[in-house]
Amino acid sequence: MRLSLIIVSYNTKTILKKNLLLLKSNFKKYPLDYEIIVIDNYSSDGTKLMLEEIKKEWPNLKTIFLSQNIGFGRANNLGINNSIGKYLLFLNSDVFIYDLNFNDLINFMELKKDIGALTVKILLDKEMIDMASHRGMPTIWSSFCYFSGLEKIFKQIPLLNRLFGRYHLVFLPLSEIHGVEVISGAFFLTRARLIKEIGGFDEDYFAYGEDVELCYQIIKRNMKIIYYPLWEVFHLKSVSGLRIKKNYRIKIETKKHFYEAMKIFYQKHYSKKYPFFINRIINSSIDLVSQIRKV
Repeated sequence: MRLSLIIVSYNTKTILKKNLLLLKSNFKKYPLDYEIIVIDNYSSDGTKLMLEEIKKEWPNLKTIFLSQNIGFGRANNLGINNSIGKYLLFLNSDVFIYDLNFNDLINFMELKKDIGALTVKILLDKEMIDMASHRGMPTIWSSFCYFSGLEKIFKQIPLLNRLFGRYHLVFLPLSEIHGVEVISGAFFLTRARLIKEIGGFDEDYFAYGEDVELCYQIIKRNMKIIYYPLWEVFHLKSVSGLRIKKNYRIKIETKKHFYEAMKIFYQKHYSKKYPFFINRIINSSIDLVSQIRKV
């Protein structure tokens, strides 16, 4: 099998249904040997009944229903362990694919054996790109430039944007194929063999940050990550995440996971490079940002 699509869902029944029906239509247009694995993180909105109904006439669709919400990374790992495709696509339930030939993406990766992961142009609307899918590694400097607003100030100024705009790599042309350092888990195409070698998603992250960690591990193995804007998808952005939450308790918990992921990544990859007092400053800065900034 060429491709296994892995989708983690949590209380996004209506969005997930549209996602799946669009995929089904897309694969009729561009035939491919594929499977779709949906891992439901104990949804309470009728997702299970909807999926069981769709499955009746769609043998390519497989489902895993969990008895508790185990987080994004752990759920994806269940999908990995139950997949048989040579390539894996991690896809958010709130990403819509209207027209995309996966054969083209896979053929490109077949030709370029040093590509570890690939994403397409992810649009938030007809023109705005989801910049979470086009990033550099979140070093202390690049993160400071982004959260302080320096990246936004200098993003249109040549040379200076290379200095201050590394968080979102704002100096690279969004209409051309090129390498990046971090792509979003919203649309993350990769090689099954590589992901299994890495060990899947790092389960220290409950939600958010897993995609950054996975990119770090891919680059660590001297593999490239490619932004491939010849095809595009649409991302509703955080339908099951922070911005849409109406329940205050859940919103606070989700926000906690978002900023906790920053601390986990820093602790894993940067804290040993700096003295104690710098690490205290970084952790305090993350806490401060979490208090004054929306996700």
